[in-house]
Amino acid sequence: MNGFSGPPQDGQQLAAALAEIPLFRVLGEDGVRSALRAGLARRYRSGQIIFHQGDPGESLYAMLDGLVKVVFTTEHGDEIVLNMLSRGDTFGEMALLDGSPRSASIVTVRPSWVFALPRARLLELMREHPALADEFLHLLGHLVRRLTGQAADLAFLDLGGRLAKLLLELAGKHGRADAVVDLPGLTQSDLAALIGATRPAVNRALQSLVSRGLIAIEGRTITLLDVAALRRRGGL
Repeated sequence: MNGFSGPPQDGQQLAAALAEIPLFRVLGEDGVRSALRAGLARRYRSGQIIFHQGDPGESLYAMLDGLVKVVFTTEHGDEIVLNMLSRGDTFGEMALLDGSPRSASIVTVRPSWVFALPRARLLELMREHPALADEFLHLLGHLVRRLTGQAADLAFLDLGGRLAKLLLELAGKHGRADAVVDLPGLTQSDLAALIGATRPAVNRALQSLVSRGLIAIEGRTITLLDVAALRRRGGL
């Protein structure tokens, strides 16, 4: 891993952070501490790569804090952002199932605190705690539903609708309570990749939302001025 450990973390603080994540919550206090003994928590600076596309899939990762983006690189070197992940999310599940290399890279957008659990120990915990296997299946089901929803959006929503829906999702999960999307490190090209569009098209769609008074843009901070109208525009 390319991160850095930072100052030693209090064991109770680390256990509490891991227990908040749905996948590990089902283990109970003893199970969480067992997972911690087998895994490793590390802190990363903004812009660091947690793992590269093509790396061996040897561990499951859980976001204890921070924000990362899932980046896919084509054979020609072009990069697109597939998803954004924050506190409570997990990643690296697919490679654990079939033993294939990582299908994308994980890059920090903000300073992040991440826990990695080796595949062998994860499988042992599933045998010891059947509820963990059930939760893992639920996690995979959520992943499939998200991909299905993205495919449906591409088919039934125009660019403006997809952008409005994305901004609402980012504000709800990665923004602030006052409906502000503040994502340093996330470019218009990244936004375009998330909704299957080009950067110039997204720029025009953003300016259209600004001219209609639905959003305001200052640097890379986007304020949602009319959430109700954005919800209608996104088909929600």
